[in-house]
Amino acid sequence: MQNGVNPAEWVREQVREGYGRIAEAGAALGPADGAEVEHAARGAGGCCDAACCGGWAAKGSTEFARGIGYEASDLSALPEGANLGLSCGNPTAIAALRPGEVVLDLGSGAGFDCFIAGPKVGATGRVIGVDMTAQMIDRARRNLSAYTQRTGLKNVEFRLGEIEHLPVADGAVDVVISNCVLNLSPDKPQVWREIARVLRPGGRVAVSDLALLKPLPEAIRRMVEALVGCVAGAAPVEETRRQMQTAGFCDIRLTPKSLGVKSTNELQDPLYRKIAAHLPAGTTPGDYITSLDIAARKA
Repeated sequence: MQNGVNPAEWVREQVREGYGRIAEAGAALGPADGAEVEHAARGAGGCCDAACCGGWAAKGSTEFARGIGYEASDLSALPEGANLGLSCGNPTAIAALRPGEVVLDLGSGAGFDCFIAGPKVGATGRVIGVDMTAQMIDRARRNLSAYTQRTGLKNVEFRLGEIEHLPVADGAVDVVISNCVLNLSPDKPQVWREIARVLRPGGRVAVSDLALLKPLPEAIRRMVEALVGCVAGAAPVEETRRQMQTAGFCDIRLTPKSLGVKSTNELQDPLYRKIAAHLPAGTTPGDYITSLDIAARKA
């Protein structure tokens, strides 16, 4: 980072450039699935793919999604190329979406969770995806016609914007979801304030993200690959709770889920092998990083 550059803007640019390359790599492959998409994404500069955000093995994106709780029927109805494997949980399941609800997806990427949420809220509901990467928005919008053909619904839209400054009116949303994105923000307290702003009173938040069980070594925090890979920016679990309480949330439920890594020999992804090389002897990334399900209600 050069002198005089705003640190928060530097982080955003690193993330925007990294995920822009991921979107372009996936688009170049067309409807390819699984290992081919993930290989292209990692080659584009790292990401929250099935290896980076909890899969830890060379699984296809569909197989990985099933492993973290997505129903086969939901996945089979997705437009081709919507699933880039950028998940660390299933926020649509946490949210228990109902017909007629308005849902906002933060960091919607190629539209994966939006297209799964759409049929759950039905023709009387609405889903809004927000992403700060223009290439991801373009890719998601190209998927809209296929979504309509498969479901008969026209209830999903995508907006370009930052999750710290959402292009959504006050109190316009019933449920906010997000999947492995909040950790990328350089100003997480502002994100939680924005989530509270756009939610109606009593509205729900359902997020799957990465969180820290204990602080990462400084060498890892400074690695750009780890930032774009959803690691360096992850917040401690209890810090997330404090940020949410300050923003006005209640009934907060934070559920850590083991990443299931017992030795560095199990690590297949180059990013996590590099991270493991900077950890104290006898430890693995799973000792520091957890997948976290976050659920709460706006007071």
